Amino acid sequence: MTKRYSGFKLLIVDDHEHNLFTLRTLIQQHMDVEILEALSGEQALDIAQKEPGIDLIILDIQMPEMDGFQTASMLKIRKKTRDIPIIFLTAAFKTEEFQQKGYEVGAVDYLLKPIDDNQLINKISTYFRLIEKEREMNKILEEKVAERTAELAQAKQHLENIVTYMGEALLVLTPEGSVIQTNPAACGMLGYEPDDLIGMQIGDLFEEEEDEQAGAFMGTWLEALIRAGALKNIDARFIAKDGRRVPILFSRTAITAPDGTISDIICIAKNMSGYVKSESDAQAEPGVSESA
Repeated sequence: MTKRYSGFKLLIVDDHEHNLFTLRTLIQQHMDVEILEALSGEQALDIAQKEPGIDLIILDIQMPEMDGFQTASMLKIRKKTRDIPIIFLTAAFKTEEFQQKGYEVGAVDYLLKPIDDNQLINKISTYFRLIEKEREMNKILEEKVAERTAELAQAKQHLENIVTYMGEALLVLTPEGSVIQTNPAACGMLGYEPDDLIGMQIGDLFEEEEDEQAGAFMGTWLEALIRAGALKNIDARFIAKDGRRVPILFSRTAITAPDGTISDIICIAKNMSGYVKSESDAQAEPGVSESA
């Protein structure tokens, strides 16, 4: 006969040794499960607490000192054992009230004594199949979560590579104008280390062309971002660490939270040093005659 359920662990509880022997012998004829035995409710609680991975408990109700109802109640209030399904064994399954009490303390099913061999094996098989199905579903879910996690990690790495290797300077700001993220291009243009830039204020790094704009980074600028969501192609200058003014063309984009408030501000700046002549260069350049 083909046996099944290798790797499952079953705890049987009865205060009579010959009943345990009968149960164990019958189950081993049909299944390859690991069987643990307890002769009392107290012993069952101790085994269930110490032994990892018990899948099912078959529990006699009529036991001295701590009966099956009390034992089940104790199993259900302990975190480690509360989810283990319990099948009650009883010779006194007479009334609906008795049955209801068993379900209230956590039983999932009943078996009547004297035990019907086929019924016992069928009930145990039913719960093991349910457990197998649950494990299979959990495995599929874990695989999907792992797959999704890998996809997100790949996407995150791709985005980080874009930010790292992009030629334009990137500064991500809080709505108050404090730098919270940057990239190598920004560090190179400004002459700062990344850790030095984080926490600096935007007004210490930008100098706009128009005087009236210079003091409006977190005033008029923020209001404009709220209205338009983005401000593009703005002429300005980076103020480098050594005091140099680096001409840039930059854009500001507001990232809004679900409540409509601005959560972050993204600034992307292109170095215009090769395109913009200084005033001294412009003066030194010879003029072009009108007759040309």
